[in-house]
Amino acid sequence: MWYQAGVFIILALFTAKFIWPPVIGAIDERMKRIADGLAAADKGKAELVLVQKQMQAEMAKAGEEGKQRVANAEKQAAQIVEEARNAAAAEAARIIAAAQADANNQVTKAREELRDQVATLAVKGAEQILKREVNASAHADLLNQLKTEL
Repeated sequence: MWYQAGVFIILALFTAKFIWPPVIGAIDERMKRIADGLAAADKGKAELVLVQKQMQAEMAKAGEEGKQRVANAEKQAAQIVEEARNAAAAEAARIIAAAQADANNQVTKAREELRDQVATLAVKGAEQILKREVNASAHADLLNQLKTEL
């Protein structure tokens, strides 16, 4: 029995000195690799969250830039429409003014022609009344005064 106890003690000492240290070292190494892997995974998750936040911020920024560009384009379009409207209104006013000036010229011309016709008719009427011919050159002042009165 002492013999078995001695063999057991020698086996235990041999195992404790030569077998357990490499096994414990391998277990410790494995635990260290697992811990490093978990730490790397946690770091990767944190980086993923950070990248997702940055991506969302960039997308929000791009969305705002897009909205700003659309607003600027709409403002520019409205400005172009307003300029075209103003140009059309100015052109319409110019055309109306030209038409009014032309109408006034035609009215003035028609009045002058009417005065001349009335003067001629007056002379003819006077001829009929006087039964003689009235000399237009001799009575030019009288005819001009008559034109003015008409």
